[in-house]
Amino acid sequence: MDVDLPDETSRSTKPTFVPVDDAHPFDLEAYISGYSGRTAIDRLIHIVRTCPAVAPEAFKLAVELIHQWRDPSLYQTLITEYERLLDNTTARESYTLPNPLEIAQLDTKWVDEITAKNQSEKVRLEVELKTYMNNMIKESIRMAHRDLAEFYRSIGEYQLALRHHTKSRDFCTTSQHVLDMCLSVLELLIEQRNYSHLSTYVFKAEAALDSTTAATGTNGGSAGITAASTAGPSASAGNNTNAKRKGPTEKEIVQTRLEFATALSHLGQGHYEQAALAFLRIGPAKELGDWIGKLVTPSDIAIYGTLCGLASMSRSAIKARLLDNSVFSVYIEQEPYVRELLEAYVGSNFKTTLALLSRYSTRHYIDVHISSHVYELTNKIKNSAVVLYFQPFSSIKLDRMSKAFGWNVETVEEHVVNLIQSGEIQGRIDSQNKVLYAKKTDYRSDLVARTIQVGNEIISANRKVLLRMRLQQADMIVKPPKGHSQPYGLAPEGYPD
Repeated sequence: MDVDLPDETSRSTKPTFVPVDDAHPFDLEAYISGYSGRTAIDRLIHIVRTCPAVAPEAFKLAVELIHQWRDPSLYQTLITEYERLLDNTTARESYTLPNPLEIAQLDTKWVDEITAKNQSEKVRLEVELKTYMNNMIKESIRMAHRDLAEFYRSIGEYQLALRHHTKSRDFCTTSQHVLDMCLSVLELLIEQRNYSHLSTYVFKAEAALDSTTAATGTNGGSAGITAASTAGPSASAGNNTNAKRKGPTEKEIVQTRLEFATALSHLGQGHYEQAALAFLRIGPAKELGDWIGKLVTPSDIAIYGTLCGLASMSRSAIKARLLDNSVFSVYIEQEPYVRELLEAYVGSNFKTTLALLSRYSTRHYIDVHISSHVYELTNKIKNSAVVLYFQPFSSIKLDRMSKAFGWNVETVEEHVVNLIQSGEIQGRIDSQNKVLYAKKTDYRSDLVARTIQVGNEIISANRKVLLRMRLQQADMIVKPPKGHSQPYGLAPEGYPD
């Protein structure tokens, strides 16, 4: 079909829609079962937007989840995306897209009930806030702002939610309150996919975490309570259980969440190397707590870290930091093809690497966080593979390279020309004979040039030493103040070179 994703093993343009077929398998139900709440709905809406092959099924699942939520406006967003798909001539002609009202409809009675419930809840929370403001009860005001922020977040009013979270900062009395506020804002920004502001609240959260850790270290008893409230009900087991098996500490839980937020911030802004390093610093999945499913799954972390690492790291670093990383290996096991992809790349089996990238490209494109970066990441991986393959050769036929990558000769030539122009490959192409030659380096000239440079540096240093000696002989030096010992032969501090 014309709308199918072009073969990822060749240079292609960014696809408008992604396919689901034998060459690009994707199980929607298994995929969406890992998410809950608004994240699941947002991802289903994204699938409706980008994947016509499963759009009707995703539409039906999304309507079912919207009935379990409290934001009826999500249905309008969903129906808008589906109708936009119906208006696309290519999608309509290539896929069977039934009328949305035939797939699933929103219960109007439920809409009226949830709208009335939201309105009454909003009035109640605003009255509570106003009462606490009149009474000037600082802790109650903070909690009222927090409750209002969570309410507005649940109905999709992100700006109002953020406003109440930031207002609650003025009424925080402890660093733990500030930390809780920062974590709530980070959740909000991740749902909103506002990557540029994540780093700001990560910095604030780290400062609050240091203060909280210092405070709980001084007040020993309160540390366990705080850690239990962060880790969840299972952390409140008896002392005997804790003695036998210690769970993650509060600092580890919060630090892991902050590392994930940092990694997502770098990924969203296209800083792939920093993103890869941050994903590799994330602790075990249990330290993410309720963020697993609510915001992300272990499979997502494995895919994000792997694609960013392949696109930005050397082969030795990939083996040491990804494959041999005991913590990240647990994430990799959630997606078996990820390990196969890494091993193929490290083992210079680039044809398999590109085939796996193509096969699972649909899984990558339907992800809300990485979809806009998949095309660039894939091209970076392909370029790195070509550069690595050519490194040992002084010359090689393009026909041999085409067999190694599974491309035709014209595609290989196009890739190599682009890499030569960008300076990633130092070579030239014999277009007539289809041979790539590496540029010969004149080692003798390089050695002479380096020798001359070192000689000039030595001459410059000697001139400075001789000048300093003559100034000392002529007693033209700045003497140190009384009581300050200056080692003999050294110029006073601040003396110019």
